[in-house]
Amino acid sequence: MKNINTLLILWALLAGAVSAHAMSHGSAPMMADHAQKDAVMAVPTDLAEGEVRKVDLENKKITIKHGDIKSLDMPGMTMVFQVRDAALLEKAKAGDKIRFKAEKANGAIVVTDIQPAR
Repeated sequence: MKNINTLLILWALLAGAVSAHAMSHGSAPMMADHAQKDAVMAVPTDLAEGEVRKVDLENKKITIKHGDIKSLDMPGMTMVFQVRDAALLEKAKAGDKIRFKAEKANGAIVVTDIQPAR
């Protein structure tokens, strides 16, 4: 009986040590890194493409002729958007080809990022 109890305790300790080793050196960090890389690669697909038609610094608005905005299930059109940060408008002028991110916020569609098109 003593030998069985000793074996069970040793087995439990060994199983805990193996599990701790696997967590610190094994699959968990690699899975997190892999998921992180996938998330980084997914970001550009959130951006829509468009052409700046007008920039209104005073009212923090931008008019964009854009293609489909998949994240909002919106077809292509020309539309006036509010911008979250007026500094974004400094990145664009009429005629610029851009990639941008738009989100719904407080009942309006707001541009939250603008990048030059590649």
